[in-house]
Amino acid sequence: MLVGERMSRPPIIIGPEMSIHDALALFKKERIRRAPIIKGGKLIGIVSEKDLLNASPSPATTLSVWEMNYLLSKLTVAEVMTKDVITVSEDTPIEEAARIMADNKIGGLPVVKGTRVVGIITETDLFKMFLELMGAREKGVRVTALIEDKPGTLAKITKAIAEAGGNFVAFGQFVGEDVSTRVLTFKINGMDQAQVKKVLTPLINKIWDIREI
Repeated sequence: MLVGERMSRPPIIIGPEMSIHDALALFKKERIRRAPIIKGGKLIGIVSEKDLLNASPSPATTLSVWEMNYLLSKLTVAEVMTKDVITVSEDTPIEEAARIMADNKIGGLPVVKGTRVVGIITETDLFKMFLELMGAREKGVRVTALIEDKPGTLAKITKAIAEAGGNFVAFGQFVGEDVSTRVLTFKINGMDQAQVKKVLTPLINKIWDIREI
């Protein structure tokens, strides 16, 4: 899956001259946490809700409400935005975008086509994908098991489940206890918990968790 299939579009963009106060109001109205900053059709920065809130006066300030509002009306997003923006393209693999966000501890990436911002991919988009990948909105038997990391292991498991009448609605694997193992998590329907356990037991190292949800 590519970024272009999951990004939010069209992106909500703002200009560098927008005040902090107006930007916060826009973020609240549109229910967003970050926005690209565009000037002359080009991306010049990105600002997050955290940036805007950190620019606001502290609750311990001795300034009056009127003084605070006046100062905020003069402060623009250009003064608090991040200028060195990390971007991705529409054809970037979704897992690569997730890696970039995790490695750089950021919650969103503008998606560009040439010099034009065409969308934004955020941690919320990734969370929604995770729900789908794990079948969180579908009922079935959910299994987490430790398996050997060698060719043919997954084929044996999926074949056994299919022959027993099971249908996979979610399937994923993760790093195991060591280099020789993997953690397999999946959800199936068409079988009950006892049937799944009976089929799996001869094929896996250990069942960590099995439940009907």
